[in-house]
Amino acid sequence: MASDSGDRGRIVIGYAAWATICAAVAGVVISLIHTFFFSYHATGAGLWRTLLEDAVRTVAIAAGQGAVALVTGSILARLGRALHATFLLGLLVGLFDFVMNFLQVAVPRIELAWVPDLIILTGVTIVITVAGSRSAAAPSAPP
Repeated sequence: MASDSGDRGRIVIGYAAWATICAAVAGVVISLIHTFFFSYHATGAGLWRTLLEDAVRTVAIAAGQGAVALVTGSILARLGRALHATFLLGLLVGLFDFVMNFLQVAVPRIELAWVPDLIILTGVTIVITVAGSRSAAAPSAPP
């Protein structure tokens, strides 16, 4: 029983790290797209400034999403639920980030303020994490 909860804990930590990586990669790709296709730079220094500021901001948001995934996964583990298909769950977090941010870059009229963006990203990370959990009840004996 103790090793089962330890295994669930390691899975939650791995999932949180993977979700952070996926969200960070999606954000950096959007930063590149935004910098090279959707923003104006009078100088080369302006280009690098925009790119680095976007990348730092997106990695910070990804770290926050990883923390949300860790806390949510930990709560689920304490409730006796285990995460399944964590590789795909992390990819879903990154995919949602990419789509949401791309739409806001491509169609500026739908861009929200920071607070609604962060609330949406937090909520979606929680929903994806909860959706990927199942009861960790002992498997039934084969007939």
